[in-house]
Parts: sequence; structure tokens; C-alpha cells
Amino acid sequence: MRAAGVKPVRVLIADDQELVRAALRVMLERRAGLLVVGEACDGEQAVAAAFDLRPDVVLMDVRMPGMTGVEATERIVGDWPHDGPRPRVLVLTTFDLDEYVHACLRAGASGFLLKNGSSDQLAEAIRVVAAGEAMLAPTVTNRLIDAFAALPPALLTRPPSPEAGSDRTGLLDTLTRRELEVLLLVARGLSNAQIARSLELSETGVKSRVNRILTRLGLENRVQAALVAHEAGLLGR
Repeated sequence: MRAAGVKPVRVLIADDQELVRAALRVMLERRAGLLVVGEACDGEQAVAAAFDLRPDVVLMDVRMPGMTGVEATERIVGDWPHDGPRPRVLVLTTFDLDEYVHACLRAGASGFLLKNGSSDQLAEAIRVVAAGEAMLAPTVTNRLIDAFAALPPALLTRPPSPEAGSDRTGLLDTLTRRELEVLLLVARGLSNAQIARSLELSETGVKSRVNRILTRLGLENRVQAALVAHEAGLLGR
């Protein structure tokens, strides 16, 4: 069901279990504004389908045969062959502090979603990441950041060098005081609307500042910005 004149969010489902893909498709196709454009049963298919179909959001399972969700996420985000915007990757997980989930976020995923969540949560998560925000629940943000900040670099397909991490932390000096305040609230898992209310700004103003923060720090998304804030010790202030 789609409202007339409203462009739907186009979704690619990547999961190695056919029953899971079928259930997700049925769940999403009942939601206004969401359109399933394809399915993939492993990471290699997910990359090929993403490059071919250009969805807005990829629902990415982590543990799949062959190419994992981590590798597929990195390929989709890092090797995007088109001029247009890359899909946002929403990781599907049981969230038992799975190291691959954290590596997937480092690789450029826009957030994570519990597999046992409700259909309302799934639909909302897709809309949130499609709009350019991260799907990070405030109650688990600090736990998540602490866990994947401690990951050994070997878990990443193309791990960043220590020098790159230090450079990004040093670039915090280029941010204004207000941008640092926004970054801190991003790191705590707040949405643009929540940040706007907290700092008495407009949502447009918050979005503009978030985009400037990502550009200045050379980051892909809010999740990576939260990691930089954590590594710089902002959350302890």
C-alpha cells in the first residue's frame, strides 16, 4: 500500500534464510511508503543486487555463507560504482555483542536492528536510515560504542591505520563549540529532532551541522562519528 505521489523507500533484503526473507517481504509490503525491490541469499548476491537495483536501504544479515554481511557492507559503502547516493545499510542482528555487527558498523552501516523486533520497529528503522540518520537506540549506544571501539583491527576487511584514527580525533579542533555539542548528542544516540529540542535549534540546523561534522572528520555516517567522539573522550565530559 503506497500513498499517491509519495516516492517509496526502496528496500533490498539480504538474508541466507528463505523463510526470513519471505517474512520480511510480507511485513514490509504491508507498510505504506516501503517497497521491496529485491532479495539476496548471501553477501555476494547482496553486493551485486545493490549495485544493480540501487535500493535506498539494504537490510543486511551478518552471518551468511561465503561473503559475510561485514564484507558486503564494506563493498556496498566503499566500492559504490554509481554517481548517485549509496544505499544505507541496516544490519539485522540478535545483538548479543556479536563482533561482526560491530565490524559492520565500522564498515559503514547506518545502524542495527534486532531480529526479534516488531514490524513497527522495522518499518521505523528503515525510514530513519533512509532519511540519513543512524538507527541507534540510546539505551544501548554507549555499550555498543565501547564494544566495537575495543575490536582488534583484524576483524575489519580494510582496517584504518592508527594514524588515521589519531588524525580524525585531532580534527575535532576544527569543529565549533556548537558542532561539538551536536557531536556529543549524536554519540549519545539522539535523533536530529531530539538534538534540536535539547539545543533549541531547528531540525534543519541540526542536520546541516551533522553533515558538516561528517565532512570535516571524513566520516560516512553518524555511527562512525559516535565512535570518534568516544575515542576522543567526549562522552566522559
